[in-house]
Amino acid sequence: MPRFSVIVPAHQVQEYLHACLESVLSQSFPDLELIAVDDASPDACGDIIDEFAARDPRVRPVHLPANQGLGPARNAGMSQATGDYLVFLDGDDTLTPGALRAIADRLKETGDPDVLVYDYARTYWTGETVRNQAAARLTEDGPAPFRLTDRPGLLNLLMVAWNKTCRREFVERAGLTFPPGLYEDTPWTYPLLMRAESIATLDLVCVHYRQRRRGSILGTPSERHLDVFAQYDRVFAFLESDPELARWRPVLFRRMADHLAVVFSRRDRLPRGVRAEFLRRARAHLRRYHVPGAPAPLPVRLRHGLLRLGLHRTYRALRPASAGCRRVLRIGVKALRAVRSGVLRLHYRTQRLLPLRADRALFAAHAAHAGQAAHAGQVTHAGQANGGHGDRSGHGGYGGYGGYGCNPGALEEAFRSVVPRIRTAWVAAPALHHTVPPGPSRVSPGTARHLTELARAKYLVDNAPFDPRLVKRRGQVLVQTQAGTPLGHEGLDRQERPAAARSTDFAALLRDVDRWDHVLSANRHSTLTWQRVHPGGYTVVECGQPRTDVFHRATAADVARLRDGLGIPEDTVAILYAPARRDHRRTQRFPLDLERVVRRLGPRFVVLARGEAGPGAADAPPPVPRAARVIDVTAHPRLPSLCLASDVLVTDYAPLMVDYAVLDRPIVLHTEDHQAYEAARGLYIDLRAVPPGVSARDEDELIDVFATGHWCGSRAAQLRSAFRERFCPWDDGHAAERAVRRIVLGERAPLPVVPLDARHPAPAPPARTPLVTLPGPAGPGDAASASGVFRPRPPLSDLC
Repeated sequence: MPRFSVIVPAHQVQEYLHACLESVLSQSFPDLELIAVDDASPDACGDIIDEFAARDPRVRPVHLPANQGLGPARNAGMSQATGDYLVFLDGDDTLTPGALRAIADRLKETGDPDVLVYDYARTYWTGETVRNQAAARLTEDGPAPFRLTDRPGLLNLLMVAWNKTCRREFVERAGLTFPPGLYEDTPWTYPLLMRAESIATLDLVCVHYRQRRRGSILGTPSERHLDVFAQYDRVFAFLESDPELARWRPVLFRRMADHLAVVFSRRDRLPRGVRAEFLRRARAHLRRYHVPGAPAPLPVRLRHGLLRLGLHRTYRALRPASAGCRRVLRIGVKALRAVRSGVLRLHYRTQRLLPLRADRALFAAHAAHAGQAAHAGQVTHAGQANGGHGDRSGHGGYGGYGGYGCNPGALEEAFRSVVPRIRTAWVAAPALHHTVPPGPSRVSPGTARHLTELARAKYLVDNAPFDPRLVKRRGQVLVQTQAGTPLGHEGLDRQERPAAARSTDFAALLRDVDRWDHVLSANRHSTLTWQRVHPGGYTVVECGQPRTDVFHRATAADVARLRDGLGIPEDTVAILYAPARRDHRRTQRFPLDLERVVRRLGPRFVVLARGEAGPGAADAPPPVPRAARVIDVTAHPRLPSLCLASDVLVTDYAPLMVDYAVLDRPIVLHTEDHQAYEAARGLYIDLRAVPPGVSARDEDELIDVFATGHWCGSRAAQLRSAFRERFCPWDDGHAAERAVRRIVLGERAPLPVVPLDARHPAPAPPARTPLVTLPGPAGPGDAASASGVFRPRPPLSDLC
């Protein structure tokens, strides 16, 4: 008996059905049956279902003789289901990668509850993905499982069947089925939650809810929208069948009133000739099921009262009046902002008339470059949170100030130690002020204090485009630290890469470059690249990567403390997995199936998975699977700490590999989609020719690399040594001091460089050679012996 029965009804969704079914069958959790119901669709839905059934024995096709609607089609699927849990998915929606594995793990954690509620995100035809605004109600904090009385706020979620999985035995025992007609989810969901003895939540997007430009059922004007009244009659009849459910009547009355108001106000649902009939029925329903004294805000009570009294003309008149009030309020807010902006501009101009302060320096690190996570709520530039590929192109969003860190953070620390007479300040959003250490003063962006520092500080340091409001003054020194060694195309070279360039304003990029005085460079390759892609009159200071200085100061005790804080078990190998962002993909996903990797490698390995957010609010990082021995560190605010805590880095094209090479710890490359990435982003270096360590062409080879010990073998050390000689010549722990002495003190002769063989970065955890025991085959390519002990495949010539 399978764990899940995934029921997919299909009617006139042929253009989306392939993606829907594929999203189910490609799940990393294979224990499922897919029941695809052809609801007598006049298009090719039936043929598509039969094709998938012929290809995969887990697909069970059901063909209905006549169109019955979404509810009866789901009932037909339920009658064929044999799984422990029912999962509903509409034919034009998709499951997110790893969704069923996360659901299965959460069910196990919470003791197999009757119902598990999970989250969804709307996906638009524009490529935008927006998560459910009520996601906070799905928090996993607190006891679980629970009953609806413990968390009644779940009734305020979207009342649909596809954001829940329910135990089949419970559904059959409760006698729950879907009624015919539109809004069939309403009389299903309320009884489901109220009857459930145990409920749990999963705070993870598991479904992508497609928002079609046109053609959706609910977005088509029709008399069928009058079905909503019959559905609520069924809900209240259910309440009346059990006196213990009477407590929910006020809640459901308000939900019904809100729902009817939404249907009535949406012009894409009710034809003009049906609106009067809808209002008449709404008045009757609100009077019939009215609960005196039901708590609600005044605007809500007014809306409900107008519907209950049938005053549709008043209702229609008040709607534009209400919209007008909101418009006036928005205009007022905009006016106040304009006044504030004008006052700040005047303040900035006044400050520019005052003399520069030679003893002041202002630092900032933008979120995508500083390794700050998108969870901080900042708008970020397009860039690699994994240590590079930072887009300093100036394409909007000059906010995004991150916390203390990256190259500007290392430089600020060096300012205080080398030239203590200079007072430093750090620009950070208020929510990130706690990341700024004692020493520099904290400045909130966009404030009068911020503009004062911009106008009068002599030294301005950033790793992204400088504030567009900045008017550079004679005597000001602008230091652009960059955010890593450029491996993918940067600057002007992105003009030939539309996927990477996006809406980059190259004119703004060049205007910003013209303001730079000094650009920090980690190595000769970086120097030549920056000078070509950011042509300008600045001076390149080739000093190393300041943010790697911490690697030489950290101790074994620091490493142990960091590992303990991240929850890394003792005697395990911690793999930091930090792939580069794929600019050519709208929805990001990890190239590796991390759940399969840790399962195959066994209990002595743990993965620290770091996804990467993009420049916009909709550019979410890839979801990290909820699997044992996979730790989600996407939101961790300190990337160097993750490097110090790990034993080995697995990456592909992220410049983080250059930083990690400073630690002289193993690096493994996984370059399965090399051609696609190079075509979309472009690469300056063929990493297959000069790798920093062992390379794997696919997931199975990567598993072999760890299983055979090649990841930390002599060949890997030789490749890493050659890579360090080329890309880490200056990274001896004094890069920041070297830069400050050159820029501030004017010293021409750089500090002596510590030879590579004399450097002593933070020690790695004690060496381990774990025995890798692997489970039996779990799918294609999972070859293992009958005893479960891994037997490596013949040596691969390009692995070591």
